[in-house]
Amino acid sequence: MTSAASDASHTGEDSAPPVGAALQHGPWLSRWRLSSGVAAIERFLAGAGFDRAPWLAVGFAAGIVAWFDLANARQWLALVGLCGAIGLLAAALFRPDGRFPFLRIALLVMPAAIAAGCLTVWTKSVIVGAPAIDRPLVAELTGAVIGREDQPAEERVRLLLATREPGTGRSMVVRVNIPDEAFDSAIGEGATIRLRARLMPPSPPMLPGGYDFARTAWFAGISATGTVLGKPVVIEPARKGGLARIQRGLSEHVRSRLAGSPGGIAAAFASGDRGGIAKVDEQAMRDAGLSHLLSVSGLHVSAVIAVIYFVTMKLLALWPWLALRVRLPIAAAGGAAMAGIAYTLLTGAEVPTVRSCVGALLVLLALALGREPLSLRILAVAAICVMMLWPEAVVGPSFQMSFGAVVAIVALHASQPVRRFLAPRDEAWWERAGRQLAMLLTTGVVIEFALLPIGLYHFHKTGVYGAFANVVAIPLTTFLTMPLIGLALTLDLVGAGAPAWWLCGKSLDLLLAIAHWTAERPGAVTRLPAMGGEIFMLFLLGALWLALWRGKLRLLGLLPAATAGLALVFLRPPDLLISGDGRYVGIVDPGGGRLLMLRGSRDSFASETLTELAGFSGEITSLADWPGARCSPEFCAIDFSRAGRTWHLLIGRNKERVAERELAAACDLADIVIAERWLPGSCRPPWLKADRALLNQTGGLTIDLERGKIVTVSDDQGDHGWWRPRQRTYPTVPAPQISKRTPVNQ
Repeated sequence: MTSAASDASHTGEDSAPPVGAALQHGPWLSRWRLSSGVAAIERFLAGAGFDRAPWLAVGFAAGIVAWFDLANARQWLALVGLCGAIGLLAAALFRPDGRFPFLRIALLVMPAAIAAGCLTVWTKSVIVGAPAIDRPLVAELTGAVIGREDQPAEERVRLLLATREPGTGRSMVVRVNIPDEAFDSAIGEGATIRLRARLMPPSPPMLPGGYDFARTAWFAGISATGTVLGKPVVIEPARKGGLARIQRGLSEHVRSRLAGSPGGIAAAFASGDRGGIAKVDEQAMRDAGLSHLLSVSGLHVSAVIAVIYFVTMKLLALWPWLALRVRLPIAAAGGAAMAGIAYTLLTGAEVPTVRSCVGALLVLLALALGREPLSLRILAVAAICVMMLWPEAVVGPSFQMSFGAVVAIVALHASQPVRRFLAPRDEAWWERAGRQLAMLLTTGVVIEFALLPIGLYHFHKTGVYGAFANVVAIPLTTFLTMPLIGLALTLDLVGAGAPAWWLCGKSLDLLLAIAHWTAERPGAVTRLPAMGGEIFMLFLLGALWLALWRGKLRLLGLLPAATAGLALVFLRPPDLLISGDGRYVGIVDPGGGRLLMLRGSRDSFASETLTELAGFSGEITSLADWPGARCSPEFCAIDFSRAGRTWHLLIGRNKERVAERELAAACDLADIVIAERWLPGSCRPPWLKADRALLNQTGGLTIDLERGKIVTVSDDQGDHGWWRPRQRTYPTVPAPQISKRTPVNQ
């Protein structure tokens, strides 16, 4: 065999070496195989349409997400160091000689983008992060008002107050609510006030997978939240003028013309103030998939800019002298850009609005330069601009939904089948209108599918009729409601806006009717238990693969997406849900279709959180009403079956004193003991003791008895500044631990 192989000729650098040479020159064969593999990767990148700008944005976002996911500074530095090593290795191996250009760029750009994202969010956390107060307190504060938000639907006003922490004297920002009856109209931005308030540290997630207000407050610079006791004293009234007063005056003017939720929605469109929308109407909008219309973002900014661009073009075209000497698209783009910036500032310059404005300005720049206005490159530049200023927004639903929707639109309309379907052709007007309507509905369905995993991950529920509701609601608000608001405000300058306001109110009544009708349809809201980050990442991987590659290769993105969808089918809620303070306990009864709760009414925040995270929409039953429950004023003993056995639970109902001997005996008879109080060391259940000592360290937790798995809030927090386990203050409590006799793995 060796002789036969030696007769074979070997020509060319890239051809396979003879077998005999391969046996004698192993390193040469290894280099040849490595070169062939590198060439295959290069061909893949070239054929799949590797574009630096979108992947640069993906890498930057991945670095930000990695910072949130990794636990401490050592891991963050390790990530940055690894990215730097990959970049240096790529620079050494792939010299700029024209070979492997796509691979060289990918290995240089992606690690650099990941490291830049990690360092950006880390830097912002250090600069703006505000430590929370150590414990709840009631204090008298004196400070300057730096923000005011009217919430007439809640009958309160919310203030941001720059003050000093009682005791330590450190400067801090607190957010307090003032009831309408105690509010003084002289309080506004720039005012100095003195008040007495009950303050709390910003709340961590109530349960794993819940909303993390502590993280949001950290990046907003808020150290405490609370409620004002009594009436504030105005030391110095608010300054006159200012954009905030103009915004608030516009909102009050709109609500004076339209009452109720229609006025609140119109005020949201005009000034970004959503405080006048009733809870029931806002919930209906959310369940119908229309809540995005209430937040001034891409739709509203785009509508304003598009109208100004179109009107400016038409008006300037009426002046022949100007039309012959000035490029009208540039002039119209300039006017539309100024209108978009003014609208963004007027509506409060919130992060979603600024994000949309940046994207719209880039589209205007592309139009002025004669470039493709809607492309992934433009979207990538907008995303990077936003992430550099607000990197923390990447892990929030607003950023993910807005950019996810636009990516879905761009990817869909850039595909060859859609281009062929929308290509101009000789046909009747009704056929062309039918194709456009079909494309509008298809786009809505694609957006709903693209946003489905995001909604399920953050809110644990999603609406299934949102695409159909949006087909009517988006044109209604874009082409009727918003122009009517603008017309009515203009006519109000001469006192003739009443007819326009009447028509605007009718259009908003129709919008609310659509929302309520859609939300009331059977199956309008689908609930699922909290999905893990692994399933969500599979969805994102599939979506990005479908969006960023070209040709049939992009269809491979369906594999991770389908895998994640299959995982959702087998997703089951945990058996026990325990809040971080131990006050709220939920037991899922899948056989009976009920959620057993220790406290909380159907409409309470705790009940809503428990039902969302359990993916539950059925009946809520009090634990005391459970058949066989044995309850005293202090504890409830409950038996239920899971994982092929009967479990005995002992759940505390209050903090009243119990004789230690009796408590120890009850603990010995229970598998799991749950209490909001500190329990003595003599209470030693054979499985788990979730008392105040343990919960102070872990936060809320969920228990899956069948799989033997405990998930805690602290699992995902690491050493980030907004998470600080509470210190034990009761001297006789032993160190919190799960009993070694338990087979449940934490």
